[in-house]
Amino acid sequence: MRIDSIAAGGEGVGRLADGRVVFVHRTAPGDLAEVALTERRDRWARGRLLRVLEPSPERRDAPCPHYARCGGCTLEHMEYPAQLRAKARIVSDALTRIGGVPTEPPEVVPSPREFRYRNRVSFALRRGGSGRVEAGFHAIGEPDALVDIGGDCLLPEEPISRVWDAIRASWGPDARLLPSGERLRLTLRSTASGEVSLLVEGGFTPGRPEELMERVPGLVAVWHRPREASPELIAGAPGLPETWGDETVELSGTAFLQVNREAAALLEAHVLERAGDVAGLRVVDAYCGVGLHARRFARDGARVVGIELDPQAVEAAIAAAPPGAEFVKGPVEALIRAHLPADLVILNPPRAGIAPEVADALVAARAERILYVSCNPATLARDLKRLAPAYTLAGVRSFDLFPQTAHVESVAELRSNADPS
Repeated sequence: MRIDSIAAGGEGVGRLADGRVVFVHRTAPGDLAEVALTERRDRWARGRLLRVLEPSPERRDAPCPHYARCGGCTLEHMEYPAQLRAKARIVSDALTRIGGVPTEPPEVVPSPREFRYRNRVSFALRRGGSGRVEAGFHAIGEPDALVDIGGDCLLPEEPISRVWDAIRASWGPDARLLPSGERLRLTLRSTASGEVSLLVEGGFTPGRPEELMERVPGLVAVWHRPREASPELIAGAPGLPETWGDETVELSGTAFLQVNREAAALLEAHVLERAGDVAGLRVVDAYCGVGLHARRFARDGARVVGIELDPQAVEAAIAAAPPGAEFVKGPVEALIRAHLPADLVILNPPRAGIAPEVADALVAARAERILYVSCNPATLARDLKRLAPAYTLAGVRSFDLFPQTAHVESVAELRSNADPS
């Protein structure tokens, strides 16, 4: 079959003779591919690439040695400009099809770095018999299989790669220096200065984190979160100082920052540009994290309320809050009504998008403008449809914070469609 486009999950999209859509990983638009069907439904099917009969001009040899099996990346076999074009189409298709807003493919601002851009990476670890340990990413199309990955992965920043190799070399038989448990999730985070923290999720006993830190240069903190509990510092510094543009923040536990610091700076500059002169305005920064936008708006003369669920992020935001910025802890859907109406609302929700209660509150108490920062075109489109009774989409620009994957970040600007009279 001939591959026509890239789907939101990173698969190439082709069609069978009967019109059914087929999703096939590791294909590129323009490929003529031989495909084995692995799943068949009434309207669609899923396939496995057997061989490329006629390669697309957008295809390249993937630089990563693990790419054949690893599911950490999905678009590395495509030239970088082709990845950007694919993401623009993913965004426009979602807004048109799901949101009911016919939209041309938006500009996708490229990442300054195509590789070595991630300041936070999560690896899965699985303990087997006889002290055997596997740690890496899930295999493409095989969620139960792990591909063992070392520091030669091309996604993490260099400090993470160095520390990850050192952790793997130092954790001992059965990874005994790490917390116990058959399956763990290990998240490494690096700062602009090259310091790295480790968050271990799952397991029971804390292991021997002090000994691990002694063996691993550059590892300055180890956190542990057993099951659904809150993260607990088990070794090292409680706060990890991070320089983020013109801000300094203390990171701890699971506090959120974008994974691509250079591309995020471009996105944040765009948000500030679209916000314009905020002096004297009432601003709500929902899902504010450590409050970077709120702080900047407050220093520019706005009265800002930041709303965030993560207690550690709220603590960091309050500790650095300038005059004019306040922060409240709790679910946005429970708190936003109390802080509306507003002149400007910033929305930066997780992949699930905003809750229906948030959309209802924004429709009932219209803000003049909304800047919606989204990492999921499908939920962005759904939420724009929910907000359509009160707001009109004024523009979208996308940013490639996740090269080599099909993920894309977008900033949608909405304006109140209330009759000025």
